[in-house]
Amino acid sequence: MATTAQLFEEPFDADEYIERLAWRTPGGGSKGGAEAFDPKRLLDEFKCHIEELKQLDEKIQRKVEKLEQQCHREAKEFAHKVQDLQRSNQVAFQHFQELDEHISYVATKVCHLGDQLEGVNTPRQRAVEAQRLMTYFNEFLDGDLRSDVFNNPDKIKEAADIIQKLHLIAQELPFDRFADVKAKIASKYHDLERQLIQEFTAAQRRGEIGRMREVAAVLLHFKGYAHCVDVYIKQCQEGAYIRNDVFEDTAALCQRVNKQVGEVFSSPETVMAKLIQNIFENKLQAHVREKLDGTRHSDVEQYLRNLYDLYTRTTTLATKLTEFNLGSDKHTFLSKLIKSIFSSYLESYIDIEREYLRTRGAMILQRYYDSKNHQKRSIGTGSIQELKERIRQRTNLTLGPSIDTHGETFLSPELVVNLLQETRHAFERCHKLSDPSDLPKNAFSIFLLLVEHLCVEHIDYALEIGLAAIPSSDAKNANLYFLDVVQQANSIFHLFDKQFNDQLMPLISSSPKLAECLHKKKEVIEQMEVKLDTGIDRTLNCMVGQMKHILTTEQKKTDFRPEDENNVMIQYTTACSKVCAYVSRQVDHVRKSMDGKNVDTVLTELGIRFHRLIHEHLQQFSYSSMGGMLAICDVAEYRRCAKDFRVPLVLQLFDTLHALCNLLVVAPDNLKQVCSGEHLTNLDRNLLHAFVQLRVDYRSARLGRHFS
Repeated sequence: MATTAQLFEEPFDADEYIERLAWRTPGGGSKGGAEAFDPKRLLDEFKCHIEELKQLDEKIQRKVEKLEQQCHREAKEFAHKVQDLQRSNQVAFQHFQELDEHISYVATKVCHLGDQLEGVNTPRQRAVEAQRLMTYFNEFLDGDLRSDVFNNPDKIKEAADIIQKLHLIAQELPFDRFADVKAKIASKYHDLERQLIQEFTAAQRRGEIGRMREVAAVLLHFKGYAHCVDVYIKQCQEGAYIRNDVFEDTAALCQRVNKQVGEVFSSPETVMAKLIQNIFENKLQAHVREKLDGTRHSDVEQYLRNLYDLYTRTTTLATKLTEFNLGSDKHTFLSKLIKSIFSSYLESYIDIEREYLRTRGAMILQRYYDSKNHQKRSIGTGSIQELKERIRQRTNLTLGPSIDTHGETFLSPELVVNLLQETRHAFERCHKLSDPSDLPKNAFSIFLLLVEHLCVEHIDYALEIGLAAIPSSDAKNANLYFLDVVQQANSIFHLFDKQFNDQLMPLISSSPKLAECLHKKKEVIEQMEVKLDTGIDRTLNCMVGQMKHILTTEQKKTDFRPEDENNVMIQYTTACSKVCAYVSRQVDHVRKSMDGKNVDTVLTELGIRFHRLIHEHLQQFSYSSMGGMLAICDVAEYRRCAKDFRVPLVLQLFDTLHALCNLLVVAPDNLKQVCSGEHLTNLDRNLLHAFVQLRVDYRSARLGRHFS
């Protein structure tokens, strides 16, 4: 059995179990060994082992049954014990309830007894107190204060309590009979009050918080309590303002005093509020007046800077002070204090701001024009000027005397930065110093001044001067500076638009003034665009006039009818070369002066006019065979130049013109085929015929029959 039990080692594996059993049996090993394999012997061993296992199973089963019976028996015993404990607990709970009821009954009796005792003791205490007060009152009546409480400085607290009560009683007595005693009590009352305040002041200087708290508690019932608080506030500020920064000193003082006030006074929020009110109405108000009143009339710029800085620092200080307990509505309290200091300055702020901006803007403009030794021309207004403007827009005529600006655009980035900087500061001050209800209106008035100085007095004036400086279209060797004016005007207006969006929009975005501002901005843009368009159009006319002048002076009739047809060595004519060079310079000039879609728009218009000029120019000559080839070379060069425009329409026009020039050299029999080509098939037959008529052999070769 022991051997069998050893085979049941954990973890149990049936196959492993059989293998070990066979291995232990002599002759039962499967791999041979000292003895040969004996199946009969192994079978006997297995049968014997099976019997042992049966006996072991029976033994274990009996043991299990015995343990189960024992477990059932113990479970029953435990259940009986639990029932006994539950019964005992129920009995204990009943006893506890009885005890609780008894305690409640006794407590009720005790409370009732206490009430009865109190009902008896309170009148007794009052009677004793009344008797004691009558005794002290008799001393005042006799004029001889014999009690130790009135003569011992160490009992000043008890004396204060007595005299305060006697003072209240004396108020009720008739004056005619008790005038003398009332005066004595009042005198003692004020004397003790003065002594207590002196004691409080001395304790404050010594830093004895406990003594200060005791004296303040006694003074709380005296009329001089407010004076005690005033003395405390005054003494707190002694030596607190040692730096030049009154705002930082105030914040540090309030931070230090706040903790002490809570330890000394029973209502610290009232004392703290009174301290802050005292600081605002004395220290801060005096500081503000000193800074502002001296510069209000002598230096307006400094006055506005000081006002903005002082108001900003005061509101920042007020924000810091809100962390202290100042009562239920501390924000309104602090707002009223700020208003009491700045109200007289804020009422006139926007008028001073507008006048300063008007004067400052005019000074900046005048200083710039003086630096250029330029006397501003008077730009006319009214019906006559409007009539001139309409005529100029429709006819491109130069009305009035033309002026020479010597390349000066009369637009200054430095001036613009100064104006925008001043306006930015004005918007910042307006945002901080204006009443919320007046903020949109005030911001709009500042915006109007910016429009007047920047857009009207500077940009618009420069455009007027630029327009007047544009030469006529037939001028020779004209210098075209208006595109430089356009470039700088665009750059300036981008800065103006950025300030409009960044500075002005947040101030007016939720008010009716937004519509007015947008309308004014749109009006200014439209007025400038009209003048820009007019100037650009006249400048393009001048460019075309310059090209026409080059072609007129440089292009000779013999260029396209050379005397020696077999000895033409040039690739294109001199006129073509000079025109292309001029056009390339102007294209670069346009690209530098414009931005965005404006570049393509202007170059498209210039390209169309350039094409029209070349087209009309070519129709002024007659062409030999070699001259036609040279014309084709010229047009090819013009087309190469047109590629710099990067405008498909312009390139297409020159492609068509190049195809038209092929009619000057093509064999007569191929004319119809060429006319039906890709570039010419959609053109008017009269236009094609007109080009063919430019050939010197038109009549001799009877080319007209191809168009009949």
